[in-house]
Formats: sequence, C-alpha cells, structure tokens
Amino acid sequence: MMYARMLSASVAGVEGRLIEVEVHISSGLPQVHVVGLPDPAVRESVDRVRSAIQNGGMKFPLDRITVNLAPADLRKEGSAFDLAIAAGILCASGQLAADAVRDALLIGELSLSGEVKAVPGVLAMVERARAAGLSRVYVPQASVSEARLLGGVEVVGLSSLSRWVREGGAGVEAEGEAQASAGSGIDSIDEEAAGQLDLADVVGQSQGKRALLIAAAGMHNLLFVGPPGTGKTMLCRRLPSLLPQLGDEEALEVTKIYSVSGKLNGPRSGLLRRRPFRAPHHTISGAGLIGGGSVPKPGEVTLAHHGVLFLDELPEFSRTALESLRQPLEDRHVTIGRARGVTRFPASFVLAASMNPCPCGYWGSETNERPCLCSAAAVARYRSRMSGPLTDRIDLQVEVPRQTARLREPGGMTSAEARERLAVAYARQRERYRRAGIRWNSELSGRLLAAHAALAPEAEALLSGVYAQLGLSFRAHDRILKLSRTIADLADRERIEAEHVAEAIQYRCLDKTALAN
Repeated sequence: MMYARMLSASVAGVEGRLIEVEVHISSGLPQVHVVGLPDPAVRESVDRVRSAIQNGGMKFPLDRITVNLAPADLRKEGSAFDLAIAAGILCASGQLAADAVRDALLIGELSLSGEVKAVPGVLAMVERARAAGLSRVYVPQASVSEARLLGGVEVVGLSSLSRWVREGGAGVEAEGEAQASAGSGIDSIDEEAAGQLDLADVVGQSQGKRALLIAAAGMHNLLFVGPPGTGKTMLCRRLPSLLPQLGDEEALEVTKIYSVSGKLNGPRSGLLRRRPFRAPHHTISGAGLIGGGSVPKPGEVTLAHHGVLFLDELPEFSRTALESLRQPLEDRHVTIGRARGVTRFPASFVLAASMNPCPCGYWGSETNERPCLCSAAAVARYRSRMSGPLTDRIDLQVEVPRQTARLREPGGMTSAEARERLAVAYARQRERYRRAGIRWNSELSGRLLAAHAALAPEAEALLSGVYAQLGLSFRAHDRILKLSRTIADLADRERIEAEHVAEAIQYRCLDKTALAN
C-alpha cells in the first residue's frame, strides 16, 4: 500500500477542527513534501518524524513522500500532526496495519527518540472528534486525563511511537495511569493562597465590602476609586472568594480555553472548578488583553471567561487597550478578523478595577496631611484616559476613602458568611432565568430587562429624576436597573423599591463627579 489517510486535529480559536492527513509514497528521489498551508512548525515535523521512526527501529522510506493536510485552505500550525504523519508513513509503507487507526484521531508531538509529547488544545480536539462520531482517540500519555474529561470516546495514551507500532497500533498505557476525576483539576490560582484571601482581612471600608457583595451577587463590573493604601486592591482580590464554583458546563468551557492556551500541564489536569482570576500588568498590549496574532490566540479577557479580570491602576493602561474592552464588556465575546477569516473567543467576565482620583492619588482627600499636588489640567488628563463609553459599562463606581485609624472591626464579615448571604440572590436568579438562556442579572437586556426589572412607582419616579439631573446615558440607566434588581435579590425581594434604586444610584461616583465639574 502506497497511500494512507489519517485523522488529526488543530485548534481554531478555542474550537477543535478535524484535519485529514494524507500520505502518498511514490518512486523518485528521496524527499518529503508537506502541502496544505503548513506553518514552520509543521514543515519541521518531517525531521522529527524521520528521526523518531529510525530511532524506533523502523524504516523510513527512501522514496518520494507527499503529505497533504486537508482542508488545504486552512492554515495548519503546531506540532500536533507529528503522530498522524508518522502513522501515515508507516501505514503507507506497510509497517503498521491501517485497520488499527481507521476512524481514529491521532494527536501528539514526536521527539527525536520517538517519545510522544503533549500538545495544547487536546480537550477541544477530542470534543470535536466526539461530535464527528469518532470512537477512539490516540493522545500523548500526559494528556490522557485531560482527554477523558468528556467521556463518550475511547482514549488511548501513547508513551512512544516504537512501542505503539510493536503492539500493532493497539496502544499501551503506562502503568499506574489513572483517570482524573472531573473535580480534581488544577485551578488558575493557587489553592493555598486563595484560602488565605478572606473578606474579613479588609479593615473598615463597609461600603466597599457592600459593593463587593453586590458585584458578586449579580456578576456586575466594579471600580474602586480612592487614594493609595485604602484597600482597593485588597477588596478586588477577594472577589473570587465570594463567587460560586463553576458549574459543569462552565467548567468545561473554561478548561477548554486553558487547554488551548497551553495552561493545562501534567497528568493530573482536570476540570477547573475555581473561577479564573486574571490580573495583567498595565504594560500589556491591546492584543495581549483582547487576543490576536497572525493566527488569533486567546487574550486575558478570554482567560478570564466566567471569572474576574482585575485591572489595577486602570488609567495606567494604554488608551488603546482600555477602549478595546468596550466590545467584550457589551457583547461578552471577542471577534477578531483576519484576511483568512474571523475568529470568535468567549469573554463573559466580571471587570474589577481600581484607580486613584489623580496622578498623585490625593485629589479630594478628606485630610490635609497629604495635600494633592496635581493641577486641574493634570487631573483632567488623568481622568480622560477612561472614556465615557467605558465608564458607562462599569455598574459600580465606588469611592474608597482613607481610613482614619487602623482598628479591626469586631465580627467583620468573612468570605464564608458573605457566600451564605449571596446564596439567596443566586437562588432567585437561578429560578428566574431557568428558561431565559442567561444566568445573572448583569446579562439582562431588552425585553428581559423590562420583564424582570419592573420598578415600583416611587422607584420609577426617583430614577427618572436622577436620569435627568445627572444627564445619564440610556446604557447607564439600564445598568442602574440591573444593579437595582441585584440589590432587591440580596434583600430577598421580588419588586424593586425606591430604596434599592437609591442605593444603586449612589454607586455612580464618576457620573456625579462629571456633573460637579
């Protein structure tokens, strides 16, 4: 047999795509051609495959070999095709039975010695194979537990090419390999460190804690404004300790993203159950934050999917990077267009941010011990780094004042106690939106917002008056409605009263500052 067809896979965005690997061996000068828009890593696979076959005691054909990766109009990148190319050459040259790999997916990189090494994106590739009806997948031994997370498909782990061929393509798993449980995965933040971040550690700042509770209850975007050292960062970093664990569907989405990004390493990788918390440095580029590249890759907003994106010292980020957040904050996904197509990444996250009121940090301070040294023009330039449309998309804008004394509050609320209070709001939203296709109050829009955020007459009159007085946009108006819905849920109330709207309005400090100026 001089022709063989294998199935492998690649990743486009965060989804897997099946790739046909065709191998044809014909008479001619000994050379190997790889066609089908391969990138350099794929073209270099020829040398890896040749060495792996020879070092495994098998014969690499001294003929003309053509390897086609189909579909031909899709650019192929990475080293995941090595195993399929090697198997195609061995089948075409009669050294491996074709029946052993018929209708099976082959994923893996080969070392020069023939060892099968892990590649990123295995979970997404196996998911695509299962959807296509394939019954068996061959993956590197280190990726077995990740591939088994889905179920419904036989997963065979390979440690080396030569051992696999000696066994006739049946596949041999390393001794002691155990299937990872779905709940025992690697979390995106250190477990021990996460356990030390408790809401009770924050001294004072009762309003900040209340805002944090509301943000966690409805998954609302949050911004703390205040002088240095008031606890803005401490509050934001404790937001994940209040959030519920990921559900099965959410956990699979997040784990797939981290798999594609190459952040699931080791044989114990499992479903991520803790919500992601991403805190990029302010020097990050727009592409690093949103995603991009010649072949688009996920950015920080996608890595924060179903979790928290924390931007410390928000005005220090570049204007381009901040403005690029506007679309994902509104649409909950990122769309990146390139000449060869459009890639869509999920980006449903809670934005938690902090900022000083001015460059020196002491503008409007209540104490004269540290007077502000900034001119009015400097303060205006600093504030202008955040555009009005971006500010509109932040539900809670909370002033965090300087504490006058370091006195620990007796009986301060712990994260565990906060989660108990949040359970009421979560239960209400779960029941309310069970058929609506959304999970949180922050996702309300259009008819759903009108149906589920109806105001009492007094509340409606209050919001109308404030809307005219502050000159709010329609978007800010709707954000206040969503926030009021969450505050009412925390109070275990179905109807939104004037007191709920009044509290939501007070969390618009930047709108009030703009009016004062």
